[in-house]
Amino acid sequence: MDLGPHSGFIIASYGLCLVTVLGLIAWVRIDKAIQEKALRELAEQGVSRRRPDAGGR
Repeated sequence: MDLGPHSGFIIASYGLCLVTVLGLIAWVRIDKAIQEKALRELAEQGVSRRRPDAGGR
């Protein structure tokens, strides 16, 4: 496979894109774990996610 005279740029672009996407996936997974931990801690303290007087709205 010949990428021509711009092969370095093409490979670097694909590499940067891959690193960016993997970084975003890691960020989302880490943030999800942090948020789930915070919700668990609030639930242990008795904090509810709904107001008792919401009335199903």
